[in-house]
Amino acid sequence: MKIVFMGTPDFAAMALEKLVSAGHEITLVVTQPDKEKGRGKQVQKSDVKLVAEKYDIPVFQPVKIKTEESVEILRGYEADIFVVAAFGQILSKEILDMPKYGCVNIHASLLPRLRGAAPIQWSIIDGDEKTGVTIQQMDVGLDTGDILAVKEVEIASDETGGSLFDKLAIAGADLIVETLPLIEAGKITPVPQDESLSTYAKKLSKDMGLIDWNMPAVAIERLIRGCSPWPSSYSNIGGKSLKIWKAVVTDTKATPGEVSEVTKESITIGCGEGSLVVEELQLEGKKRMSVHDFLLGYHINVGDKLGV
Repeated sequence: MKIVFMGTPDFAAMALEKLVSAGHEITLVVTQPDKEKGRGKQVQKSDVKLVAEKYDIPVFQPVKIKTEESVEILRGYEADIFVVAAFGQILSKEILDMPKYGCVNIHASLLPRLRGAAPIQWSIIDGDEKTGVTIQQMDVGLDTGDILAVKEVEIASDETGGSLFDKLAIAGADLIVETLPLIEAGKITPVPQDESLSTYAKKLSKDMGLIDWNMPAVAIERLIRGCSPWPSSYSNIGGKSLKIWKAVVTDTKATPGEVSEVTKESITIGCGEGSLVVEELQLEGKKRMSVHDFLLGYHINVGDKLGV
């Protein structure tokens, strides 16, 4: 099929790679504008743009995809279908109706659950046992279109936002390659979403990683995994920010936020229910390390308080 592909991060780049390998003709790649990053203000291209350049595919980077000028540019490229994956902009009805088979989206959840910007991380934070990817026919709503195909993925007990991102990127790329020939052959029956089952995965922000020690230990542990690698979960001690990267739950009762035990390999901190046994952390200005290495240069004592 002739495809206009819209996407930005590495989740989308994986799908673009697979579509090219499967023999589809990508007539245009649409991605977000380059951004300046870091102190040196170096211009950074999106992961999708890098793949497009690798295969000499034309690239369009509109600030706003809905403008009349952007719409006219899209009309200039032949396509049977538009494939969208984590593009980062909302498409107008005019664009959605443009190609023969409309626009399909690769969404990283089992719709209608976890519509929105951050379904991967929220599936872990919410304690789901499984998630997956959905190919959906796009409409003017936010992830509300009919379901065309689904692939489930189990969530491991030690799953992080980063590891699940990688799994779903592969699953989404494979599923879109499997689904496109069925769309073209008319062998898919679209299934409307059950609105009564819909939930929303709001966009991640830096402050959502702040740990509330009054929460149950199981909820904090899921937050730590869901927010890894970004925005990361953190508290503070001695006036410095302390990121917590890895911890396990214990049913030990202790005052929320208070250190109840320190060993050579772990630090146990009380929570609203149970306690958290911290195994990897990172003090402000330092690198990520094991508790063993951390305690070689920093002293934490039973009774010390975090988050105050």
